[in-house]
Amino acid sequence: MIAPLRTLIVIAAALALSACVSLLPDTEPSQLYSFGAGMTEDTPTPRSAESFGLILPSTGFARAASGDRILTMTGAEAAYVASARWVAPASVLFEEAVARAFDANTGPARLVTRGEVREAASVLRLDVRQFETVYDRGQGAAPMVVVRVRATLVSRDDRTLAAEDIFQAEIRAGDNRVSQIVSAYDVAVSQVLAELVDWSNRNGAPAA
Repeated sequence: MIAPLRTLIVIAAALALSACVSLLPDTEPSQLYSFGAGMTEDTPTPRSAESFGLILPSTGFARAASGDRILTMTGAEAAYVASARWVAPASVLFEEAVARAFDANTGPARLVTRGEVREAASVLRLDVRQFETVYDRGQGAAPMVVVRVRATLVSRDDRTLAAEDIFQAEIRAGDNRVSQIVSAYDVAVSQVLAELVDWSNRNGAPAA
């Protein structure tokens, strides 16, 4: 049963967990969820002969969505899905998904480890601007999952900006259930990262 929104607001305020209230789609209590795991390759991916390295600093992440709670938006009202959490902070899961996406990449771009920094051609900076569930059709309807990432590539040699772009995916959940919402996150993250990796392959190479 969906609890009245007014009751959830009172509970959230009393616990002082955040400035957000709680929203409850149909779900089992105390469930943990993840995203991006499907991007793992079973076997090592052959690397292009013209491969180049990219440094990836810590990813910037929208503060309200960076933790382990699933952020929702209904107009200007922010809320978290009650009794459901990411298995780790969303910012951590996203960085792990980025690493897997580049590991599975058959193009020239690859992420370097700390010991390979000198081999890097560029610095790839990511800023996750939106990572939220948008109830654009009302709280009882299937929401839209929005993932929006700003990416910049900066030359490691002279610190000049090589490229910048925005990658965004909007995926409608199949239903107003947490399992369907999480599936939409999985699709949205996969779509954004596929475009990001392709863009990095085309723009991250060192200048001739």
